[in-house]
Amino acid sequence: MVNSAAPNRDAVVAFVGLGHMGGPMAANLVRAGHRVVGHDLVPAALDAAVAAGVEAAPSAAAAAAEADVVLTMLPAGRHVLALYEDEGLLGAARTGTLFVDCSTIDVADARAAHAAAAAAGHAAVDAPVSGGVMGAEAGTLTFMVGGSAADVARAEPLLSVMGKKAVHCGAAGAGQAAKICNNMILGISMIAVSEAFVLGESLGLSHQALYDVASTASGQCWALTTNCPVPGPVPGSPANRDYRPGFAAPLMAKDLGLAEAAIRAGEVRAELGLRAAEMYRSFARGPGAEQDFSGIVETLRNPEGQTHE
Repeated sequence: MVNSAAPNRDAVVAFVGLGHMGGPMAANLVRAGHRVVGHDLVPAALDAAVAAGVEAAPSAAAAAAEADVVLTMLPAGRHVLALYEDEGLLGAARTGTLFVDCSTIDVADARAAHAAAAAAGHAAVDAPVSGGVMGAEAGTLTFMVGGSAADVARAEPLLSVMGKKAVHCGAAGAGQAAKICNNMILGISMIAVSEAFVLGESLGLSHQALYDVASTASGQCWALTTNCPVPGPVPGSPANRDYRPGFAAPLMAKDLGLAEAAIRAGEVRAELGLRAAEMYRSFARGPGAEQDFSGIVETLRNPEGQTHE
């Protein structure tokens, strides 16, 4: 029989994928009193998680074998599906285990992961996040969740530890759908904010003056007030630390690529979304390979430095 109880602090949580996002998320679960058994292919990531109180497992399957809930934070849908089936994660878990995938992946892959989990006798939700590394560290992420109401309710106590908000967006894959739409807004917004600052520079307007106006007027948005692409107005933004990520440009390019694929598959008219995908793909392959996505402002000042396809 499938265990439908919500996880309590005696439950064992397996966490696979302990990188820039997964590591802080797992650490927050530990701080909240949960026993977390983790695995990552990168030794340094696993060591950092262990230093935060996560118990190391020799493999992902070993972590899942004793878990009540398995969380994954992986780069792409192919990694999730390979881990679930080819690498035996689903087979190693006890019947009724709840699988919570926090990766950002294609909607079709998310639905396939749900189906594979159900076929193996487990429950599943897709729960991609918004908030970046700072949100992961602070426990202020927003989760966009897809799955049945009962399975989402089981996941919610853990999501509430790692984030400030979890929105049940609908059935399997709906969380991923919301994530790619949200990040399309974010990518377009960052380009718009960056263009505005570059235009302001050409007109002799200081960064602070433009920020003081736009942050309290109709131009206000997250890309401006939290992740401002120029140094100065928002001290915590990556622009003040040479654009070291926050949210890396290659990840934005990946997310916009998912949006682009959905746009083309659905024959949706989304010209700005397609253009943003093109711009970030080029930026991530060139100067933005190791920068925060807000660093795209530099390519607007120096178009010659942009890599073209």
